[in-house]
Amino acid sequence: MLLVVISSVSPHPHHLFEYDELSQYVDSHQEEYVQTLRDWVAVESDSSDVLRRPDCHRMMDMTAEKLQAMGGKVELVDIGVQELPDGKTVALPKVVTAQFGSDPSKQTVCVYGHVDVQPAKLEDGWATEPYNLTDIDGHLYGRGASDNKAPVLAWIHTVEVYQALSIDLPVNVKFIIEGMEETGSNGLDAMIVAQKDTFFSDVDYIIISDCGWLSRRPALTYGTRGNCYFFAEVEGPKQDLHSGVYGGTVIEPMTDLIGILDTLISPSGKILIPGIREAVAPLSDEEWKMYQDIEFDIESFKSKIGVSQLMYSNKVDLLAHRWRYPTVTIHGIEGAFSGPGSKTVIPAKVIAKFSIRQVPNMDPAVVKKQVTDYLNSVFAKRKSPNKLKVTMIIGAKPWLADTKHPLYEAGKAAVKRVFDVEPDLIREGGTIPIAKTFEDVTGKSIIMMPIGGFDDGLHSQNEKMSRYNYIEGTKLFIAYLHEVAHLKKD
Repeated sequence: MLLVVISSVSPHPHHLFEYDELSQYVDSHQEEYVQTLRDWVAVESDSSDVLRRPDCHRMMDMTAEKLQAMGGKVELVDIGVQELPDGKTVALPKVVTAQFGSDPSKQTVCVYGHVDVQPAKLEDGWATEPYNLTDIDGHLYGRGASDNKAPVLAWIHTVEVYQALSIDLPVNVKFIIEGMEETGSNGLDAMIVAQKDTFFSDVDYIIISDCGWLSRRPALTYGTRGNCYFFAEVEGPKQDLHSGVYGGTVIEPMTDLIGILDTLISPSGKILIPGIREAVAPLSDEEWKMYQDIEFDIESFKSKIGVSQLMYSNKVDLLAHRWRYPTVTIHGIEGAFSGPGSKTVIPAKVIAKFSIRQVPNMDPAVVKKQVTDYLNSVFAKRKSPNKLKVTMIIGAKPWLADTKHPLYEAGKAAVKRVFDVEPDLIREGGTIPIAKTFEDVTGKSIIMMPIGGFDDGLHSQNEKMSRYNYIEGTKLFIAYLHEVAHLKKD
């Protein structure tokens, strides 16, 4: 039997929360915060480019130095090497862990973030130098500004503000910051497993701030889709052939491949693979009502992506299909002729790349079998002599939290304090696999608390972090630590 003992006198009475003082400190130091972000953005920590690996190492060192200078207990954890396609190996960026406070009577939160970035070049269509943080009308443009350097800094500054004003941190704060998130967090899962009973043993809650709001209204995120990524390879003749000389005599791999790809999804977006739709958790009335209340403008969504028509015309259907239903996307075909100009070739071997976003209660292992069996049966009906090989290269599970959990109640209270509105409760269409790993390995409760804007342009040209979101987001984190301190420690 679990006995929960709550002391009658709270060690952190509500009336003593010096929010205004903390908030004013943030306001008066915002230039300093922007400058630190500028220093961080200047480091081209692109984890996908091995030639930039020294920059990734430097970024981890800078992060560790910053936390060390604040008096944190900091470690740079070696997580091994990355194997390159040519068989060579290169060191993975170390993972930075830090700890501020170890008072057993307090809650302990662990903040996850990453300081590696997506590739960016001026000639990709950036209006400003991507690695030179540029302030235009209160928007701070630069690669990695929103994803994820400003949120990581906002958390670090949160601790710094409490320290600067000699106000006791209301909770113990730990950090785990990595440098490989954009390429799949190599080595991180193993490290979390290895530190489950050490670094994570006293952690009560994990906070992830690696996402954005849906509109101008602040949001709390309670779900992400997973993803199953497939290769479907059709192989025929032993080499590419001339379509004039051989066209009409061979059964072409490309025709087979296009034929089977067309059986994955209907023009109206219905997934045709047996068993997939049946696995999806039904949409409850309560969930429908939540979607109905969310601030979301279909017209601006359409104009932002530049289309005249969407798959669905009402808000609830659109949000549901973006967040809580699976989808099939065909990404490309390797081996097909795709250069400019014309080339009369019959490709000998073509590999389709497609993925299926995962939602509760789908299971990637089951999806792998469903997709493989279905494509093989469709292919068999073509009676083709070519060979089909289906492989799943990524199988990331979805993540879903309970919005009634005290962590989310604390989040609502913090948003109310800082922004004076109720937050939207939203899900992400994309995948943040680390959330599921944290949940499965540590068993801790997780909240996603974004501060990025809906129009930050993550992974795109002209990525930015608004000064408003960066500064007010820091205050949100300050207020959140105060709210979390009042959750019952079990």
